[in-house]
Amino acid sequence: MSDPLQGYHLVTLALNLPGPVAASRLAHMGARVSKVEPPQGDPLAQAAPELYAELHAAQQVHTLDLRTRSGRETLQGMLATADLLLTSSRPQALARLELDRPRLQARYPRLCSVAIVGEPPPRENRPGHDLTYMAAHGLVAPPHLPRTLAADLLGAERAVAAATALLLARERTGQAGHRTVALAQMAEELARPLRHGLTGPGALLGGGLPGYNLYRAADGWIALAALEPHFWQRVVDALRLERGDAEELAARFRTRAAQEWEAWAERHDIPLVQVRLP
Repeated sequence: MSDPLQGYHLVTLALNLPGPVAASRLAHMGARVSKVEPPQGDPLAQAAPELYAELHAAQQVHTLDLRTRSGRETLQGMLATADLLLTSSRPQALARLELDRPRLQARYPRLCSVAIVGEPPPRENRPGHDLTYMAAHGLVAPPHLPRTLAADLLGAERAVAAATALLLARERTGQAGHRTVALAQMAEELARPLRHGLTGPGALLGGGLPGYNLYRAADGWIALAALEPHFWQRVVDALRLERGDAEELAARFRTRAAQEWEAWAERHDIPLVQVRLP
């Protein structure tokens, strides 16, 4: 099915990046998505307006002040017909709004819920963001900041998986469930290759293999990922390498522009691309 979630209604209170990404994915799977934002709006709209517009194109945005009685009553009316609630606030904040799981379950027995939090229980009220989660698991190399928000994006995908699993389980059992997605755990999962020595400086995929590395071209950089033996043999044959070490490769790759090497790799069916920087 092109729209497997058609007929389902999702209400999301999730701001910033993970929630909107997850809600956008669910909307593109056919769900009707109602986004509730506070009067000051979603910080993402100010930080990255084009990204915000892209993610909310298939969502209906409502502005509600949940600190007021009328705002809470409007939300309650939306939840009465919703299939799933997506949040990204700390549990203590949801409890103040009477949106904690026990009260939701009592009021809306068919409402599934997915909570995106920073830390897993019992530290779910601890503040943090993608940078702190990534840094805590060795995925930040100071003084450079990460080039993307990997824990946030993985958390969004995990929230989508949790949402679809909950809805499927409800169809099978009639019981609405709840799942918590902790972004710190997403960073921990992203760091698994590092913990096991597969990546990191000098590791097999951290510069230890000549065929899996970054090389300077005449006018930039290229990324070579000839990991499998047949790809590496093509590199050796096409470049007529004698030693096949990193120094020999570096000398060869400095002789042409990065774009030329990318075209060369395409002709020889070799996984190599030009490193493109914004």
